[in-house]
Amino acid sequence: MAKKPETSSRIADNKKAAYNYFFEERYEAGLVLEGWEVKALREGKVQLTDGYVVIRDGEMFVIGCQINPLKSASTHVNPDAVRTKKLLLKKEEIRRLTIKIEQKGYTLVPLNLHWKNGRVKCEIALAKGKAEHDKRDTIKDREGKREVERAMKSRSR
Repeated sequence: MAKKPETSSRIADNKKAAYNYFFEERYEAGLVLEGWEVKALREGKVQLTDGYVVIRDGEMFVIGCQINPLKSASTHVNPDAVRTKKLLLKKEEIRRLTIKIEQKGYTLVPLNLHWKNGRVKCEIALAKGKAEHDKRDTIKDREGKREVERAMKSRSR
């Protein structure tokens, strides 16, 4: 039996998170979804940039992750695009993250959604917010790299 060619397993990225936060630790969590949400994810109808993670009663939830329903969604299902989605992580990891979040300046942010063994996973990070000068440094580094690439490209011609 031939293996299927591996397609892009990335569904959505939160590019804004790398600009706004320093990442301390990364975790991979399962995501509880409804059927219409999985179909919409296959079509790429998801926005993750405004999402954030909260811990309530020992359970983790991602809030603000918008999955837009397909036009061909079933008639008996009432899709809610901004529904709060539960994240699946081991109890001990959630307990450890709860302790770290209670420290000043730490938060949990979703980094990306991806497929793993036919299931949707959400990569989350324990993050610390960047100050304004850190954001300016990020922009300056990015611009510097861009200039170097332009110079190398024009030089190789």
